[in-house]
Amino acid sequence: MGTRVSLGPVRGRDRRPVRGRWRLFGRLVHAAGRGDAVSRHELLSVRGHSVAWLFPLLLLVGITATDITTGAFEIIAWIVLVPGAAAAICGVWTTAAYAVVAVGVYVLADTTWQHRDETGLPGLILVVLGGLIAVLATALRVGGEQRMLHMRDIADTTRRTVLRPLPVGFGGLDHAAVYLSADTEARVGGDFYDIQPGPHGTRVLVGDVQGKGLGAVEAAAALLSSFREAGYHEPDLATVAERLEIRMVRHRAHTAALGRSDGDRFATAVLVGFSEELPDAVDVVVFGHEPPLAVGPGGVRYLPVVGGLPLGMGDLVPGRQVPSVHRLALAADETLLLVTDGVTEARDPEGCFYQHAEDVSRALSADPRSTAPQRLVTLVRDGTLRHCRGRVADDTTVFAVRRRRGTTGG
Repeated sequence: MGTRVSLGPVRGRDRRPVRGRWRLFGRLVHAAGRGDAVSRHELLSVRGHSVAWLFPLLLLVGITATDITTGAFEIIAWIVLVPGAAAAICGVWTTAAYAVVAVGVYVLADTTWQHRDETGLPGLILVVLGGLIAVLATALRVGGEQRMLHMRDIADTTRRTVLRPLPVGFGGLDHAAVYLSADTEARVGGDFYDIQPGPHGTRVLVGDVQGKGLGAVEAAAALLSSFREAGYHEPDLATVAERLEIRMVRHRAHTAALGRSDGDRFATAVLVGFSEELPDAVDVVVFGHEPPLAVGPGGVRYLPVVGGLPLGMGDLVPGRQVPSVHRLALAADETLLLVTDGVTEARDPEGCFYQHAEDVSRALSADPRSTAPQRLVTLVRDGTLRHCRGRVADDTTVFAVRRRRGTTGG
């Protein structure tokens, strides 16, 4: 049936009481660390409404009040900081409005309040020039953000094309997935997953292309396109696996012929076949990947799969080798949990790897409902972010799938 995960003493302090705080920490790190327009707007919004205008206003009021109440310390010229602050977080028109207000307040202090010597023309020129520069800087920043958001839309479209949305109950399976890209600007990487129902059952593929960047995305797209066709048409799972190996070899040959430096890519993957004729078992092919976990009311266990070579490296073995298909027991109430190396290679500041099986086992002991796919992927995602302090070093995918209760795949 597989290897049960035995839990020894947990290193360090018990982490369960702070799980909620680390979940929030991980989200804030993920948002603030992006340093882009979206994260800034998220952090400067309350209930969906921007409050960015409030910070320059507080600065304006503070400088004005200090100048009025402090006779010996003249700081009205500091009002040039107000449009400068607005330039960093507000839009063009808001910044322009603050520039005009700053000039008006300065002139008022210089000509009307008359509670000290006049600050003079040099200060006025400083405030006017500061306002103009702030408006120009805001226009440049907003233009850059709009271009960045356009590129983000393109990246999101690419991600949806490669990692297509999966309908609820697709192929008779309950499923959930979390994907975190290590390249926060690209928002898409070499991890891939998909479900393909067909006349010969429902097939699931989860994998990780070696490397990062658009080359890895291209290789992942090539593998997924082959999987979606072969997974539907081929009755034998071994043939599907063979088609994936051939596709990866062809892709490598193509990129090498183009003279690209990424012509030696390979991919690790797990291919799973669910069939109506096998309600208590699944067929599994492993291409150098982390074995799946089976999570059920009885505990957590690794499926005893002997992994083969990664996709694209079959030529290292003399002769044409047919991938080995392993038929393994999987109860109807067990969930398959598959992760990529973004999870298994996540390290804490001391260099220790994250043991996701231990977290899953603890959660299962506390609440048997943790076998639900959505709960599992959320648990492992939060645990990974907590362990590595929100700094994901590699593309990270967490995928959970189980038979839909009361239905069959196909």
